[in-house]
Amino acid sequence: MDVRPQLIDALSALRDRVAAVRLPLPLAGTPRARQTREELLAQLDDYLVPRLRDPEAPLLAVVGGSTGAGKSTLVNSLVGRRVSEAGVLRPTTRTPVLVCHPDDCHWFDGVRVLPQLPRVFLTQQEKGGGAGAWSADAENALRIDTAVALPRGLALLDAPDIDSLVVRNRVLAAELICAADVWVMVTTASRYADAVPWHLLRTAKEYDASLVTVLDRVPHQMIDEVSRQYAALLTKAGLGDVPRFTIPELPESAGGGSGLLPTTAVAPLLAWLTHRVRDPAARQQAVVRTAAGVIGSLNVRMPELAGAVAAQYAAAVRLTGAVEEAYASERERVRGRLKAGAVLAGDARTRWRGYPRDSSARELLDSLVESLASLLQCAVAAADERVIEAWRREPASAAVLAPGPDGEVSERIGMAVRRWRRVIEELAEDEVRLLERAGAPDSETVAALLAASLLGGHRARVAGERLADRIGAQSALRLRDKGGDLVATYIDDVLHAERDRRLAPLDALEVAPEPQAELIAALSVLQKEM
Repeated sequence: MDVRPQLIDALSALRDRVAAVRLPLPLAGTPRARQTREELLAQLDDYLVPRLRDPEAPLLAVVGGSTGAGKSTLVNSLVGRRVSEAGVLRPTTRTPVLVCHPDDCHWFDGVRVLPQLPRVFLTQQEKGGGAGAWSADAENALRIDTAVALPRGLALLDAPDIDSLVVRNRVLAAELICAADVWVMVTTASRYADAVPWHLLRTAKEYDASLVTVLDRVPHQMIDEVSRQYAALLTKAGLGDVPRFTIPELPESAGGGSGLLPTTAVAPLLAWLTHRVRDPAARQQAVVRTAAGVIGSLNVRMPELAGAVAAQYAAAVRLTGAVEEAYASERERVRGRLKAGAVLAGDARTRWRGYPRDSSARELLDSLVESLASLLQCAVAAADERVIEAWRREPASAAVLAPGPDGEVSERIGMAVRRWRRVIEELAEDEVRLLERAGAPDSETVAALLAASLLGGHRARVAGERLADRIGAQSALRLRDKGGDLVATYIDDVLHAERDRRLAPLDALEVAPEPQAELIAALSVLQKEM
């Protein structure tokens, strides 16, 4: 393949955009989108980019299938000796095995293919012990063996079971299949209609990959009938042109398949694979078809992934909007309550009525501050209730904690209100110092009357009059303007701070609109280079 560097650069950039995608919100299409993302990364990292960079690298045929389908026995038989542990109980299922000609070993000793897997090479001493000679250190790695029986330019990879009970094995099997130039899908006479292998066959068709199927362990008396039914299923699925190989049930494959099949049983498949390697046109067809199929599938999968990203952002906007709307509504309600004199209620109202005969300025100020704090606490609680109600209608909210009891909210609000009180007291102190006359009121009295006039609404109109009597109309007006701005600022600060705390878990997910545009832009660049 004659591949321009610009195409590889475009694919690498697209790969980075895919890797940057985050899908944290549990929407209806999120599981599929996450799977699409993982498959894209696996195909780009493990197959497409390495293949385009090194078009002369060996053809990699990945042998995949369900548990007990005979994959390892098939690989061992193609090689001519045991290189992969076979059997119904698979002790080494989690460890993929790659076999190639000794002259091709250097192609796989780096991270060109399957970079996430460390390499373990079998020594000559270990080869004498067969497949079971692998050490424990080789687990969770890519085991690499060599065999002169394989033609140069061909590598076989025995993948873990695609229906393994271990999640990691299933994920690894899918990643290994994504790294293949040729998919060799193995099934049996008793399981050829199962859903799992057919899912992989349909996936191969979707990617237009080079595909071979092996129907294994077919009873002699049923070969014609089973082969006919299997061929009919393939044709119905649009896979009628896929090469099919049938292996009869043999004594060597009985009891879990611990032996090697006769050479004649695997000779047709080996001949087909050898032809793909030695015939330039056949090799070109296999490699180009798979690579072009993956690239072509990007035209569908990338917009799907971009759509999932857009859905994530839309859900995040709805969740954020519910919080912002709830707190904005409570902010307006608090302002309205202040104008109506809601703070001048309960103990604060009693203190105001008894002032100055039965209540001191300090007691009045204390009660006003406490009442303001209670008003803000009620506002936060009401906003949180609205948020919970709105988030219950959003499946995406499961990714973030809905507002719950917060034992520290009253303490935070209390501290903010006390800071506001201290600023009011400082304003009063400054204003009293400016009077410079005998008989000036004490600053505590000025602060109490200022707070009452600011928080008492129509119930405390007389507080402003008393303040003007003591410090003058101009000074009183100046104080009330400054104090009014402070009230509004501190109320906004308190409610904004609580709102931001409710949004912090959602903000931490970093759901943004840019990845959608970046995905589409990267695809557009790739299409241009194609």
